[in-house]
Amino acid sequence: MTIHKRTLLSSSLLLLLTGCAQNIPGYDKAVADIKTGKDTLKTPGKYSQSINSAKVNDGWIRTFKDKKLDRLVDEAQRNNPSLKIAASRVERAEALTQLTESNLMPTVNMRGYYRDNNAEGAQEIAFGGFGVSWEPDVWGRVGNLVAADRELTAAQLADYDFARQSLAANTARAWFLYNTNSRIYSFTKKIISLQEKTLKILEAREKIGQGNKRDVHLARALVASAKDSASAALSAKERSQRALEVLVGRYPSGKLSSGKLDTVLPRIPNGLPAQLLERRPDLIAAEQRVAAAFHQKASADLLHMPNIRLNLGLGPNSLNDAITSLAGGILAPVYTGGAIEAQVAVANAEQKEAIAQYAKTTLRAFQEVENALAGEKHLATRYKATQEMVKEYKAAYTMTVEKYRIGQSTVLDILIIQGKWISAEIQKLQVTKKRLINRVNLYLALGGSFDTKRMHYTAPKKAK
Repeated sequence: MTIHKRTLLSSSLLLLLTGCAQNIPGYDKAVADIKTGKDTLKTPGKYSQSINSAKVNDGWIRTFKDKKLDRLVDEAQRNNPSLKIAASRVERAEALTQLTESNLMPTVNMRGYYRDNNAEGAQEIAFGGFGVSWEPDVWGRVGNLVAADRELTAAQLADYDFARQSLAANTARAWFLYNTNSRIYSFTKKIISLQEKTLKILEAREKIGQGNKRDVHLARALVASAKDSASAALSAKERSQRALEVLVGRYPSGKLSSGKLDTVLPRIPNGLPAQLLERRPDLIAAEQRVAAAFHQKASADLLHMPNIRLNLGLGPNSLNDAITSLAGGILAPVYTGGAIEAQVAVANAEQKEAIAQYAKTTLRAFQEVENALAGEKHLATRYKATQEMVKEYKAAYTMTVEKYRIGQSTVLDILIIQGKWISAEIQKLQVTKKRLINRVNLYLALGGSFDTKRMHYTAPKKAK
């Protein structure tokens, strides 16, 4: 081997070692702008609507003690198409990371050729050997891109976890809505029966001269109104039934049976605001996208640095000769028409966007928690009030009916009180539904997982 080749080979090995020992900034530095920067959101010590600051536990779906709901959530996790889309995005992100990482490795090609010279009547087949090409990442440009892709993959995994939790929450909400609509429909059918009994009594009284035609017409109108309400309730029940079937991945056949509608809810801990940032998957994803944007900007800043490329050829050039060649080159950008500056500006803007998006996501998360915590208190008060309304209106209705039988009240009195009682019963069911749904919203807002099999995130890379 000539002196020139030895020198070139030594230089190449030095570049190899340099390229393999890049000092890529760690995770702490990548997210410093949202952790210790001037625009960092100041997190309060506790929620303004705090109920109990104890640790938020996972497995919230079990707190409803509804086996049918448990099974529906499991079914949705297996079959929901939107969740499968989210899983595919994680796979895509992992593949893109592998693609970027491949740029750090040498490429090996095999060369050969076939030549047929018809004029001279000669043919030649030759194996050209192997060619190795490598661009060492001396400055860390590709290394930062790899770090960015890894963070984006972790963000997609967090998005997938949030999709799982959101799907569980949506399934629970749809289940409670379906059960509420089923109860309302059952109640409206009872009202039809009640109105029809009233109509028969009034018709009989009118025939024997103890009633009047006006009351009969009014009762008939109320029977028709009750049937209309029942039809509307049935339609709402069927729509919510089919929506739930689609959510869990079933054909919307309208055959899913309803279940119970519990009104007793246990008090839950809400944890501390600072813990929310480490628990909610959407906040974790937003933070990792900030880290990714940091590395993408760092990579763009290195575009001004020269690229170094090594080429090694080894093998027989023909059947009689063997040649080993080693070549290296440096390509430094001098003028690109502003392309590099534009790429740096784009990366800088995307980093600012990621930081702002993190702040927006954080504020929205705190708002969701505060709204749900406040809703717990308000809906508990409303539920007690509607319970009292139903009790009193039903008692008043019973008393009015008794007075009518002894001639101390009119049919109109009965119908007025009856309408108020019916409205109170439906309002109570609606508030019950809202309490259950608000509890689901609170669990989701606090970042508690619906099961105990929380997704495992890739551990953040700590700065040295």
